[in-house]
Amino acid sequence: MAEFYDKESVRAPMSQRLQRFEPPSDTQAIGALVSVTIDGKELKVPLGTTILEASKKVGVRIPTLCYHEDLCVAGVCRICVVEVEGQPRLQASCAYPITAPIKVKTHTRQVRQARRHILDLLLSKHYGECYACFRNNNCELQALAKEYGVDFFRFGHPEKPRYRIDRSSPSVIRDMDKCILCRRCVRTCIDLQEVGVLEVNQRSNRSKVITFGEKPLGDVICINCGQCINRCPTGALRANDPTDDVWAAIDDPTKHVVIQTAPSPRAGIGECFGLEPGVPLTFEMNTALRRCGFDKVFDTNFSADLTIIEEGTELLQRLHKALVQKDKMVRFPQFTSCSPGWVKFCEHFYPEFLDHLSSAKSPQQMFGAVIKTYYAKLNDLDPKNIVTVALMPCSAKKFECNRPEMCDSGYKDIDYGLTTRELAQMISEAGIYLPAMPKSDFDDPFGTATGSGVIFGATGGVMEAALRTVIELVCGIQVEDLFAHADITPVRGFDGIRFMELPIKKVGPVPELLKGLFEDWDWLVGATLKVAVAHGTANAKRVMEDIKAGGPCSECHFIEFMACPGGCLGGGGQPIPTSPEIRAARARAIYAEDAAYEVRKSHENPAIVRLYTEFLTEGPCSHLSHHLLHTAYTPRGKYIV
Repeated sequence: MAEFYDKESVRAPMSQRLQRFEPPSDTQAIGALVSVTIDGKELKVPLGTTILEASKKVGVRIPTLCYHEDLCVAGVCRICVVEVEGQPRLQASCAYPITAPIKVKTHTRQVRQARRHILDLLLSKHYGECYACFRNNNCELQALAKEYGVDFFRFGHPEKPRYRIDRSSPSVIRDMDKCILCRRCVRTCIDLQEVGVLEVNQRSNRSKVITFGEKPLGDVICINCGQCINRCPTGALRANDPTDDVWAAIDDPTKHVVIQTAPSPRAGIGECFGLEPGVPLTFEMNTALRRCGFDKVFDTNFSADLTIIEEGTELLQRLHKALVQKDKMVRFPQFTSCSPGWVKFCEHFYPEFLDHLSSAKSPQQMFGAVIKTYYAKLNDLDPKNIVTVALMPCSAKKFECNRPEMCDSGYKDIDYGLTTRELAQMISEAGIYLPAMPKSDFDDPFGTATGSGVIFGATGGVMEAALRTVIELVCGIQVEDLFAHADITPVRGFDGIRFMELPIKKVGPVPELLKGLFEDWDWLVGATLKVAVAHGTANAKRVMEDIKAGGPCSECHFIEFMACPGGCLGGGGQPIPTSPEIRAARARAIYAEDAAYEVRKSHENPAIVRLYTEFLTEGPCSHLSHHLLHTAYTPRGKYIV
């Protein structure tokens, strides 16, 4: 494995990002240790460590609002103020780098009063009824108000809303009356994702978070990733919730309501019920969904396996056209297309690369098309009476299922997209405590999946699943012969960008599934397959700029892009809060579930074999599969922009 960018997770460590960092003196060296005393507890920390970071090391909690582990320092809310001996004023601990020995007090009378006054000032601008807010009992402002004993509005309280709620986006709703100007959403959009939809306008008490030109969110270049929602401390940002419509469909006896569940929600939904991150509730959730009234519960891992077959075949076709047919119009690298946030990012910022996108739909959309065609025929159901619901970790999936081209079944392929948070609320509304549910399996014919489908939830998972299948179908060997336990670790992890090369030294016979497309693999002998993985659109931008500059990424054949940090497990619909540690715990749950599967390769999924035998009889990337499982090319590329 080679790396051509510096290792980084979602963001660099806090001490490397401080704009206020003071240059060391002649007697100080970067990396040297500095003494600090916090509430009487002495410790040594690396030069430049913030007071907030140091306090965590000795178990001293300092409240925060604008601070977030994923984001750069802002220091604007001041709720984290502390006393520093010798300083005339209180200091924001999140933005104060320790460059010399200091003594800090975190809970003096002056500090407590300042924090209480800050809370009172924030509440004087914060309009809304907590009981009707989706962040009720999970709101950082609400929690601090309780902690600091706010029992009346010292500086008044808005009696009516000042702003109209922005419901223009299919994915994200903005309620600026609940905004506390912490700027987390701005930093998320500009720094973390490098999209730049949001900014702060005006100064002082006239400050306001706005979109470009103060247009509705649905009219700007928002990619619907929902990362702003996951980092907003209040209810100013939330997902567009269709649960009332889903309940109405469940309660309608004329409707056959099916739900597919993606892998990432299973590793996260337990957090909504008080469990630690990384406790999977896959089979408990199946039981709960049936008790909620869903007629069938299917596994999105099935269509993830289907995606691997279709997308992998497309890659092989592109390679054949380039290497054998010498077609100069073939575009490399081929980009994955299962992350709708990434696809929209590409459409907005790199439209000249749209023909690099795989034409394969995402697993969510493939499943919808199969449900309303193959499944409907198999069960003698009228597709117009089938309601397809997708449980996803992603708010952008709400946008994706409403795209006009996503109706190749003759109907809307996916009717409703639910986030992990929304389904948890539905389960609670049904009076169900999810962790106590007995386990049950998925329903047939789409209850059979593989470990390759499971790992779609983590960054690098799509690439690993694709490599497991391509290695075996092309080389005619077991992937375990190259990678222990079929774990392709070079593409795993949270490095922002990862790169891997796979020399093809020998090939096997063409499998039955692909004999209609290829006669042999001899033309691949001696070739080296080059792949890359990127998560978060800031890293996607680096890859795209590298391709434009003719750098190492331009030599790749296949690149996996995920819009969200950590991949789907860090999606905009996952439980709040999020952090690098939480995302790592969810990833561990996903890989543990993969390891527990008896079948771990997409092409060995018996349900996939049955689908091609009974329905997609001409094989992958055939006329019917292209009609249902792929999107049509336009003169500009994959999607209609």
